[in-house]
Amino acid sequence: MSVAAVRDRARDLVEARIGEFSERLLELARALHAEPELSFEEHASAGRLADLLEGAGFAVERGAYGLETAVVGSYGSGDLTVGVCAEYDALPGLGHACGHNVICAAGAGAAIGLAAAADVLGIRVVLLGTPAEEAGGGKVLMLERGAFDGVTVAMMAHPAGHDDVDARSSTTSASRFEVTFTGRSAHAAQDPQSGVNAGDAAVVAQVAVGLLRQQLPDGYRVSGVVRDGGERSNIIPDRTVLQWDVRTPTAEELDPLKKRVQACFEGAAIATGCSVEIRPTQPDYLDLRNDPWLMAAYAEGLRAVGRTVAEPPAQPVRLGASTDMGNVTQALPAIHPSIGILGAEGWPHTPEFARWTVGAAADDAVLAAARAMAWTGVAVAADAERRAHYLSVRG
Repeated sequence: MSVAAVRDRARDLVEARIGEFSERLLELARALHAEPELSFEEHASAGRLADLLEGAGFAVERGAYGLETAVVGSYGSGDLTVGVCAEYDALPGLGHACGHNVICAAGAGAAIGLAAAADVLGIRVVLLGTPAEEAGGGKVLMLERGAFDGVTVAMMAHPAGHDDVDARSSTTSASRFEVTFTGRSAHAAQDPQSGVNAGDAAVVAQVAVGLLRQQLPDGYRVSGVVRDGGERSNIIPDRTVLQWDVRTPTAEELDPLKKRVQACFEGAAIATGCSVEIRPTQPDYLDLRNDPWLMAAYAEGLRAVGRTVAEPPAQPVRLGASTDMGNVTQALPAIHPSIGILGAEGWPHTPEFARWTVGAAADDAVLAAARAMAWTGVAVAADAERRAHYLSVRG
């Protein structure tokens, strides 16, 4: 068959398989929304995804790469491996306000659809169920443990209020760490001179960080909370615990900012006589670097399923949020476009948006993203020159 004939045949197979599984995909999205689970606790969600993949003929590994709620499903064989990422963790108090239920169902649909054309295209399809995107960096852990070693290209689609297929769109790099000040407790009225006030250390540190903000470039962000500030007003606290995030536009800028912020905590310890421990609470998230060719193929797929894809703006969008998919895009050719839940109100991570991640508009987003991602895989596999390029990039 000609290249065009192979591509058309593969797309027909993809379309038929996604149509066959469409109701099961939507049931998955709705079930995850109804039973949200936090990072590294997504046992029911991971189980539902694994069951669906097994029902579609995938070889499935549960608890993959040493992570209880990671899932890896594979289908087919070939020199080119198309990886699709699925997230399914929710937010504390907000449920699926980031739409990971949509991500999971769309990713499963893309992998299942693409598997139907695996033999025609001579490819292997891998669905990577990646836990703890909201807090914990499941993709980073899986990347470090070899989950992406055999993957040629990777993709996922994240819900938003509109479709975004601009390859220049990005997120921030982020580092999250916990700071513990340790002093010595004493009665605040009877024996204050014997105390070493860990609460004072927290205050000094926050003032120092606040003053530092004046000197930071645009696009840098520093935020934090006091998680443990003492028990009673008449007892000088001997321990305070703070959680802080630092964000920069690029990965290269992250460590220098982190050192400046952490110096504020070290200085506060010196000033108050406390000791300080600073420890990361998750791997650093790196900024997204989308592959332009893959993104263009995804945009073509969206148009093919009837979506109106706007022209990219003059200036690229850099979201203030961060994602561990950024690490994947810096390790191999990959994309993280937005799939619009059309008509949705509010931004992701808000109660308003949570209400939109289930329902007719969310259903449409699941199936549109599944088809567009699957067709992106077809486009890569059917284009001999592009296929060879990505295989050479991955060695």
